[in-house]
Amino acid sequence: MKYTEVESIRNTPGRSLLLFITDRCPVGCEHCSVDSRPGSPSIHDFELFESIVEGICCEKKLSMVGISGGEPFVERQGLTLAVNRLASAGKEIVLYTSGVWAKSIIPRWIRDVIALANCVFLSTDAFHNKTVNDDQFVLAARTIVEEGAWLIVQVLNLPDMVARAEELLCRAFGKDYLEFAEINLISPLPYGRGKGIFTLGTNQDGHEFGPCRSLTAPVVRYDGTISACCNEQVIMGLGPNRLRKRCSSAIDLKKVLKDIGQDPILNVMSGLGVGTLTYHPMFSDLARQQFPSICQLCWAIQQDALPIGDRSDRLLTAISMIRRNTANE
Repeated sequence: MKYTEVESIRNTPGRSLLLFITDRCPVGCEHCSVDSRPGSPSIHDFELFESIVEGICCEKKLSMVGISGGEPFVERQGLTLAVNRLASAGKEIVLYTSGVWAKSIIPRWIRDVIALANCVFLSTDAFHNKTVNDDQFVLAARTIVEEGAWLIVQVLNLPDMVARAEELLCRAFGKDYLEFAEINLISPLPYGRGKGIFTLGTNQDGHEFGPCRSLTAPVVRYDGTISACCNEQVIMGLGPNRLRKRCSSAIDLKKVLKDIGQDPILNVMSGLGVGTLTYHPMFSDLARQQFPSICQLCWAIQQDALPIGDRSDRLLTAISMIRRNTANE
């Protein structure tokens, strides 16, 4: 499964979600957008986690599940359980990893997990290099390809780092590395530890912002917290509470996912545009206000919005139906 296919599924409402299985990560990157550390929280209630995974497996429309953290491979029990159950349910699996597990000998359980994945996002840049060296990256890349998964190397969109990623792929597979892998460029995020290194973009008026594609794929955290989007701050408990709901069982999970999927405000923002909402009387004061990113505008809207799933505002409901009908065409 290549990047364009992953993105196509992610951008289709209801087709995918991200399972966030741990906050722990031993890499310690200076730019980490979630501030993951070796001692960060991880799964403590495996009965709840198993119920969450079963609920995800039962979502018939859902075809693809991403699994991330933290570093998901530090959570062996949870990762193994999730990948095996999801694969048995016919879900396509996308793994996100730093490759920190790539030592001289790769444990069989790691190979077994990778073998069930449709593709693996492997991150690399100067920040990772302090913990995951070049040899480890090459070994991780080769292991992923050996186990039959498509490799997507994720790197910050900075010239030196992109060039280095290309060099490492050539070292791993030769000049024909595109037969096995591709590179995906990502923007630096000023969140977590990254807020001390990177900055947000240029301010623009609220009404100028377009759609937020992150809202088409919710995030399910190991502790039962479900976030409407993949903003790292939201996942970690910051920002408007409206963007998060809790579930304590597979039945709860189904209801929360339905509420998020049918929420008028989230539907408008993901389809017609976040700026479109500033034409609604409830949010008109935000139209000419300046915001450094789409997330800041979204948060301002969420503060005064009705609870997730509330469809009592007829105008919002009507606008959201335009988005849903367009998506189904």
